[in-house]
Amino acid sequence: MIENNENTELYPKMFTWLFIGLLITFATGYALSMNINMMLNILAIGVFPIAIVEIVIAIILAARIQKMNPLTTKILYIGYCILTGLTFSSVFVYFEMASLISIFIITAIIFALLALYGYTTKRDLTKLGTIIFIGLIGILIGSLLNMFIFRSAMMDTGIAIIGVLIFVGYIAYDVNKIKYMVTYVGEDKAAVYGAFQLYLDFINLFIRLLQLFGKRND
Repeated sequence: MIENNENTELYPKMFTWLFIGLLITFATGYALSMNINMMLNILAIGVFPIAIVEIVIAIILAARIQKMNPLTTKILYIGYCILTGLTFSSVFVYFEMASLISIFIITAIIFALLALYGYTTKRDLTKLGTIIFIGLIGILIGSLLNMFIFRSAMMDTGIAIIGVLIFVGYIAYDVNKIKYMVTYVGEDKAAVYGAFQLYLDFINLFIRLLQLFGKRND
């Protein structure tokens, strides 16, 4: 069993790294959006190559976290946040800034409530992890089918709504499970890896809410 004092030290570190990651992503995206030519040149490389590199980083972190040097973990995490920021630059171009700020605040409030639940609950959320993982696979398949076959705006909306529910569940699940990593990866790596998982939850929840409620620039 993890002692309370260890959890007390783990979570502040984890949320600090989460804040750093989000700050890097949004700062990178905003700065790049201020230079349209540079943004277009970078995005001309293609979203898919960037996504592939991100997937590789995520796989390395998941597979090698036990043996990885803590510094390497931090470098990979920061690198992932920068890459996400590159693709996020288009968000600052397509959507109104007031809308982005409002949805960010809403995302942060939802995140805080579910994170608090995940931290305080005594329930075993293992089964929830299985359910939401199946749901995640479902929306990934549905998104691909809609992108290449159906091309339905209504289906896009439905997928976004389901996505909100899935990542809300992931927030509670990830906050709850990360405390059990300390015993086999150490506090520093558990904090960074936990921040990485919560970073993915936050970004995905933000994107889904933006799809549903974001106001585009005219």
